Amino acid sequence: MRRSRPDNAPEALRQSLVELLTNFAEELRKSDLRAKVIALVPAFHKLRDLGSSLIPKDEASSARERVIAYFRRYPRTVINGDELMVVSGIAEWARRVRELRVQFGWLIYSGMTFKDMAEDATAAEDAEETASLEAALGIHPSKIKPDQYVLMREEQDRHAAHRWNVLNEVRRKKVSVTDKIIEYFRKNVGEEITGEELKYLAKDKKEWARRVRELRTQQGWPIVTKNSGRDDLAIGVYVLEEDRQTFEHDRTIPDAVRVAVLQRDGFKCVKCGWNRSMLSPDDPRKMLELHHVRHHKDKGENTVDNLITLCNVHHDEEHRHRKS
Repeated sequence: MRRSRPDNAPEALRQSLVELLTNFAEELRKSDLRAKVIALVPAFHKLRDLGSSLIPKDEASSARERVIAYFRRYPRTVINGDELMVVSGIAEWARRVRELRVQFGWLIYSGMTFKDMAEDATAAEDAEETASLEAALGIHPSKIKPDQYVLMREEQDRHAAHRWNVLNEVRRKKVSVTDKIIEYFRKNVGEEITGEELKYLAKDKKEWARRVRELRTQQGWPIVTKNSGRDDLAIGVYVLEEDRQTFEHDRTIPDAVRVAVLQRDGFKCVKCGWNRSMLSPDDPRKMLELHHVRHHKDKGENTVDNLITLCNVHHDEEHRHRKS
């Protein structure tokens, strides 16, 4: 049966708990095991009440609200599951964390997600992301335990509730993990997608991180991250900037080179000066792309000197001219 949260102050609950445990000394001298267990139940409940009372009721009235309130006091800090069990005051605290992550749009990463990202850090860009995570958290992501969590961003994603329905719709489809991921991205063009969403979409299969990289580097979908030139994004967040694939020869540009070119060009199109702050629903310019001054077929290399930043409109225009 569900128990309501008491209004008692923490000190009153502590005194009551001490009294119950003191009286339990008498039960310990008895031989009946069940009598001992039953006598300890009130103390067990009282301890939960004490834990949940540590966050004032006017600040957080439910277990889920207490969990996120605790996270928000300690952002980008590794939090143990036992801590969340104490402040939530319920046994189902892990379910509440998942709801906050996937359904309510809080960027909370679990140790398992960090592990997936670290184990799949075979490409240079993933190694850079792992290094960024270690710098931000003070610990290598692979060392974070499965029952530990980190709130990576303090603001809530208000679009998460809508995406939750789409996420479950795509998740149920009998297609490959790669197909699910790109379909989900294409249904949320321009939206910030978290690794937790993608992990859930893949039914917790750790291959999701590799599949995202393949979609970006092999199939040319413009999925960007903080380490690929979108410094405004939080670590571990992905965005499909446009529902189209990039030119095949542009897919192999290393992220380090990509970022260097963007920084040199001031993160704006060298032809028209467009940048992301000018993004508008009525403007066909939606993203920045890199263009080879000397084309690949002419042995142009993926170097900073051979690349310039263009908006998608002027990039398309350059390629139309070359074909004509």
